[in-house]
Amino acid sequence: MVIALALSVFPIYWMVIVATRSNDVVSAVPPPMTPGGNLGDNVGRLFDNPDAYFAKGLLNSAIASVAVTVSTVFFATLAGFAFAKLRFRGKNALLLTIIATMMVPVQMGIIPLYMIMVRLHWQAEIQSVIVPFLVTGFGVFMMRQYTAQAVPDELIEAARVDGCSTFRIYWSVVLPALRPAAAVLGIFTFMQTWNEFMWPLAVLNPENPTVQLSINQLANAYFQDYTLMFAGTAVATVPLLVIFVLFGRQIIGGIMEGAIKA
Repeated sequence: MVIALALSVFPIYWMVIVATRSNDVVSAVPPPMTPGGNLGDNVGRLFDNPDAYFAKGLLNSAIASVAVTVSTVFFATLAGFAFAKLRFRGKNALLLTIIATMMVPVQMGIIPLYMIMVRLHWQAEIQSVIVPFLVTGFGVFMMRQYTAQAVPDELIEAARVDGCSTFRIYWSVVLPALRPAAAVLGIFTFMQTWNEFMWPLAVLNPENPTVQLSINQLANAYFQDYTLMFAGTAVATVPLLVIFVLFGRQIIGGIMEGAIKA
């Protein structure tokens, strides 16, 4: 475990070292193993760089990640409740169709999806990285499985006897019971959207990037300023660390609760 921890943490530690020093640290022999004092200057140069649009990339990534996360959690829990507890014609066929979408590689959908964005005149617009991912097959399947175990049928029938509508049952009875799994799904969705690179690269332009495209602009510059690249990577990592600090217990709690129920 100590070896695995060291192998996992060392790249992040080296990122911090390079981000806090000057560019000559990369080729130094032996390399320094302690942080320097240039982090403020490097971050300042990062946001002043006219080619990276780093501040706009951070804002776009934050907007897209929050919007996709909220939408995915809402629609996935709603659909999961329907597939697990409601009876309607074609339920199994629809569920199999949703599961089948998980088997299609994302790369196969880039060209037709880009053609749709062009027809909608959404290329180079932030909504092009939000709307196609408002709900995922994995999220629906995950919440369907969790709802089937976490919500007793007797609880739903009691709510119906009390006069609750179907949506009221979902909002007041089912959704609170799904909170641990919804938190796990939300964190994973936020991370995936924040780190997404291929689709934003295909549909956005350098003037309206996400944070990953901004870092890519730094990497593709004529002069390789590694301190600038690593400073951008360090800044882009901060929101993910904050999410883990705030909601890490939800991840562990959701996983352990699922394991206990299994």
